[in-house]
Amino acid sequence: MKAISYARYGGPEVLEYGEVDDPRVGPDSVLVKVRAAAVNPVDWKCREGYLDPVLAPVFPVIPGWDVSGVVVRPGVAVPEFAAGDEVIGYVREDFLSRGTFAEYVAAPVRALARKPRNLSFEEAAGLPLAGLTAYQVLYRALEVKRAETVLVHAAAGGVGSLAVQLAVHLGARVIGTASEHNHDFVRELGGEPVSYGDGLAERVRGLAPAGVDAVFDTVGGDALKVSANLLAPEGRLASIADNEGVGYGGRYCFVRPDPRDLGHLSELAEQGAVRVHVSKTFPLERAADAHRLNQEGRTRGKIVVTVGGEPGESEDR
Repeated sequence: MKAISYARYGGPEVLEYGEVDDPRVGPDSVLVKVRAAAVNPVDWKCREGYLDPVLAPVFPVIPGWDVSGVVVRPGVAVPEFAAGDEVIGYVREDFLSRGTFAEYVAAPVRALARKPRNLSFEEAAGLPLAGLTAYQVLYRALEVKRAETVLVHAAAGGVGSLAVQLAVHLGARVIGTASEHNHDFVRELGGEPVSYGDGLAERVRGLAPAGVDAVFDTVGGDALKVSANLLAPEGRLASIADNEGVGYGGRYCFVRPDPRDLGHLSELAEQGAVRVHVSKTFPLERAADAHRLNQEGRTRGKIVVTVGGEPGESEDR
């Protein structure tokens, strides 16, 4: 099959497009014909070796953890899916090798859920990793409740934009940091935008004088320090970017595959509670360009790689 792979750590230039071995389908796996795969910051961090201490590579590595596609064949121990089912998945294992930037992927059944019927394959590909991250932080780590005030950092990004929508669905008031050109987008999601940078604390205090009940940090560093000082009494803090949050009494969170959580996200998408904004798409052979753009860190919503169909790219979808 055709796939993107890399045989050593490095920049986007190590990504190669070409033939690789077809995946083998184990008893608890599902062979999925890939229609789209989203790009996430963790993809280039893996490619550059930053996660080597916890995820051993088996070179050549096919990158990508997000997928949407169609079931070709379920494993012999998988009654949940049948050929022709449309699915989404957060296909992460405890090593790097068999990713989703390929024509086919053998996905563990624990990583899959049914694709939302109202989302395109490109939109659906952007839901698993970012959506699960937002869901597990808001529902589990922060336990956000109705009428609470939640501060979401990088509210226009892949995780942040879904976190805003999920928090609003939970009945919370959401304040979201974003660059000024993304303020209208954050408002469309249901949040109240504030600019990040110098003076952030004062701007948030202007909207929430008594402090915020929960902080969802996606950027770390100075934003994390400022956030800790914005918490109301009994406020909670969780970060997906910086484990220094533990020192402020918060939690560091790393998303995990969960078919029940992913299934609930799919239901919420079908109900219109969450939507995925795809800012740009690239064909599989141009995955290196998708990595470069994601690594710039200024994307609104998601960048998606498409597999099959007409070549080319689209912007501001």
